[in-house]
Amino acid sequence: MTVQVETLEKLERRITLTLPADAINNEVQSRLKKLSRTVKADGFRPGKVPMSVVAQRYGFSVQYEVMNDKVGEAFANAATEAKLRVAGAPKITQKDEAGEGQLAFDATFEVYPDVKIGDLAGAEVERVATEVSDEAIDKTLDILRKQRRSFAERAAEEGAAEGDRVTIDFEGKIDGEPFAGGKAEGFQFIIGEGQMLEQFDKAVRGMKTGESKTFPLQFPEDYHGKDVAGKEADFLVTMKKIELQNLPAVDEEFAKSLGIAEGTVEALRSDIKKNLEREVKFRVQAKNKAAVMDALVKAAELDLPKALVEDEVARMTEGARADLKQRGIKDADKAPIPAEIFVPQAEKRVRLGLVVAELVRANNLQAKPEQLQAHIEEMAQSYENPAEVVRWYLSDRQRMAEVEAVVIENNVTEFVLGQAKVTDKALPFEELMAG
Repeated sequence: MTVQVETLEKLERRITLTLPADAINNEVQSRLKKLSRTVKADGFRPGKVPMSVVAQRYGFSVQYEVMNDKVGEAFANAATEAKLRVAGAPKITQKDEAGEGQLAFDATFEVYPDVKIGDLAGAEVERVATEVSDEAIDKTLDILRKQRRSFAERAAEEGAAEGDRVTIDFEGKIDGEPFAGGKAEGFQFIIGEGQMLEQFDKAVRGMKTGESKTFPLQFPEDYHGKDVAGKEADFLVTMKKIELQNLPAVDEEFAKSLGIAEGTVEALRSDIKKNLEREVKFRVQAKNKAAVMDALVKAAELDLPKALVEDEVARMTEGARADLKQRGIKDADKAPIPAEIFVPQAEKRVRLGLVVAELVRANNLQAKPEQLQAHIEEMAQSYENPAEVVRWYLSDRQRMAEVEAVVIENNVTEFVLGQAKVTDKALPFEELMAG
């Protein structure tokens, strides 16, 4: 058959579908007859319910199913015949006018756009690189030592100092009135580790066990507790206990406790460096990938299918509900979440997805089996049993699809970096890890 495709605007198209009414009615009767063999109704034995009763009870729903199936099949055939790349589900409306013995429908839908990627030689990308220094290894060692530290109570005459774990009672008031979250008993924190506001942290330094102290504290304007943000409170603190921390020495015993088989400090530092370099590699890749994707989108021209944006907004909204549910929010599935807040990000995701897909198609940047295997094995190295992690990925199609997406993005990143104007920048280790 010849399919007539009408262009409405930009990516929107319309096709008129015609179906013989007899074919619909015959299929409806066939399904009702099949249904009658198992349907139950009061006063009738199973399989003996009259067709008139079956039709009265199930006729509408069966008619709806058949129409959906037949129209969907007709649309799929028409789209294939016209060689259309349909974006999203079509909107089907029945037409009043149709030929004798015919049913007519309008299918309105969008097609995927033509993606024009500009000259990547003119794209500007900043590529970062980070070295793992001895200082970074030292800081990681400090973190590992703190994870294994012990505490011993200070002498009564000694005041609290940086690094001490203190146990306090406190109560804060604003204009003489207590406020939510402003009171606690037996509260513990470590001085100098940023667990408390700086004013609070400084105020308890030098206090001795049993001592009480009152001091003012100014809450920052951007404080997470909106009720007290920007306000000044008076706090009464009583020191209950002061404990001096003891950090383990970096020696062979410490190395062995961390699972280093050789049991030497040199082997421990080497292992830390290897792990940090792996983490740095993934973070640098992520930063460079983001820079490339931004440049790629700027260099491309395309129209966005509204249907794909709507689908992405729906996914993001569902993701937000799932996040609320995970946080324990009551009736998260009914929470009012305005879809429009997701539109800008959804448009960006759809645009990027279409551009990347076109670049991959045009330049054969698909993920190769050996790339997938290498990526999985590299990720697995940070786990205790790498071989088990590799099997875990290879045994699940969804997980492999996620790996494939990452590898394709890496291929695109390398391709664009090879074409664009690249400016190299050394990024400090601390800055990379903070981001």
